Parts: sequence; structure tokens; C-alpha cells
Amino acid sequence: MKMLLEVQGLCVNYGHIEAIRDISFGVEEGTIATLIGANGAGKTTTLKTISGLRKVRDGTVMFDGKDITSLPPHERVGLGISQSPEGRGIFVGMSVRENLDMGAYVRKDRGSAAYQADFDRVMALFPRLEERIGQIAGTMSGGEQQMLAIGRALMAKPRLILLDEPSMGLAPKLIQQIFSIVGEINQQGTTVLLVEQNAAQALKRADTAHILETGSIVRSGTGAELAGDDSVKAAYLGGDV
Repeated sequence: MKMLLEVQGLCVNYGHIEAIRDISFGVEEGTIATLIGANGAGKTTTLKTISGLRKVRDGTVMFDGKDITSLPPHERVGLGISQSPEGRGIFVGMSVRENLDMGAYVRKDRGSAAYQADFDRVMALFPRLEERIGQIAGTMSGGEQQMLAIGRALMAKPRLILLDEPSMGLAPKLIQQIFSIVGEINQQGTTVLLVEQNAAQALKRADTAHILETGSIVRSGTGAELAGDDSVKAAYLGGDV
């Protein structure tokens, strides 16, 4: 299986503060990879850097064998990288349909059968969005807004989807639903890079996992390996998965 994403020696600063320090990891095509760690560990910064929203001080980001370190965000979307950001980041004054259409802004095939097929896929994954298709997004519940954020990212037809804290602020029942949908998205052929504080749910579904602490990767392995490690359990899983 080939590496779809390769991050090598990545260093990113916020002003004089070093947010990410010399991290390297890869994501194989067709898999789910996860980054876990405490608040401030550098997880969101890593995703923002991969999507082009943060400048790289040192290191490289490779996607499908191409160096994209200096590419602007919209060109990365065009190559097949799409993100559902932390805090959802939906357009609260727009309808559900308008938000989904905004997710496809780089596509040149609007109105085509392929575009409709992707829209239908999102509706099948998130039936609640179909019920709310004309509703103003800002009036929906937190869970519905999270579904919309992921659906909007899928409308870009990504090969790699970056999911930043999709379970944040959701009730336990909705958390289970969101993670089940993440698994289904992957089974349909989309590679997933997942950032999560809900380490138990993330490790349960991840093929590979990396633990970030203060901007550095301190542990890597399969999701099952890290979930079964006593030190990981104590630090991130409350002693139990």
C-alpha cells in the first residue's frame, strides 16, 4: 500500500513559539490514521499545516508523491485534500444546501452526474441533512452542524479528509454515530487523518496512531497497539479503552 501523505521533519512556529518540532509521519492510502494528545500538543496546527493554513518553518509535506509544502490551500483542495475544521466552521447564515455547495467550490463539474452522485452520498451518510436541506445552518443543533461540516468537506471529493475533533461537544450517543460515519467514509475509499481528544474512539478505528506531546511525536504504532499499552491507557484512556 502506498503512502498518500508524508510529513517529514515538519517545524511550525506561531511567532517565536515553536508549535510543532521536527515531526515525521505518513498516512497510507485507504487507511485511517489518528493524532492524539492533550490540548496544546500541536494536533490542530499539524492539520492546518497539511491543509496549507499555516506556514512551514522547516520540513516538507508530500501528497501522492508531490511536494505541496508551498502550495496555497485552494490548490491542495484541488489535489484532493479537504478538511472539516475544529469548531465546525460552517457558514452559519447560509442554508445546508449552500454550505454543501461551498464545499465543492474548486470543482468544475457542478451539475454533472458525478457531482450529483457525491451529493447523494452525503445525503445517504447524513439523512438528517437531507431533512434540513433548506434550513439556515446556524439554527441547527451541534451534532447536525458537525454532520454538515463533514458533509461539506466530502463535497470537495477528497482523497484525504482531515477531521479535527469531530466529536467535540457532542452527546455520547452522537459521538458513536459520528465515529461510525467516519468508518463508513473510509470504507467507501476515502483516506482519513483524524485528530481527536476522545482517544478511545480514535484508537478503536485507527489503522495507525501517533501521540503528540508539546509539538513532538512521542509514540507511534497501530491503533490496537497503543490502545493496549498501559502507559497510553493511563495517560489518555482513563486506564481503560
